[in-house]
Amino acid sequence: MNPKVDKYLIDGCMRCKFGGTPECKVNDWRLELETLRQLVLECGLTEELKWGVPCYTFEGKNILLVSAFRDYCALSFFKGSLLKDTHQLLTKPGEYSQSSRVIRFTNQERILEQQEILKTYVYESVEVEQLGTESRVQKKS
Repeated sequence: MNPKVDKYLIDGCMRCKFGGTPECKVNDWRLELETLRQLVLECGLTEELKWGVPCYTFEGKNILLVSAFRDYCALSFFKGSLLKDTHQLLTKPGEYSQSSRVIRFTNQERILEQQEILKTYVYESVEVEQLGTESRVQKKS
């Protein structure tokens, strides 16, 4: 476990005015974030803090983020568009997203119910990275 991520779980990302206050969105999702953190660590990824949020890497390559939002917390896969998504859990984080995909959570129970499925997504993300597969990114015109 990375002490910088411990600090994130207490203070938040500190990128907005609510960081370190009771209004920080991390406070609303702390239990879920800690559960996701443990799940991802069980998959053997390295825990870092990048862009103010927990980032999980494999052999120095970014695999996923665990982060809090106002209405949910999420696992965000950098190359999620390349995953099979056999359980139809992945969604685009935004209208113009190209390769990233997220799985949103609003309670710990769902994370616990789906933990083995979620681990398969994490392992598949590592495989995609090991194969060197690149996402097709459309250039803006």
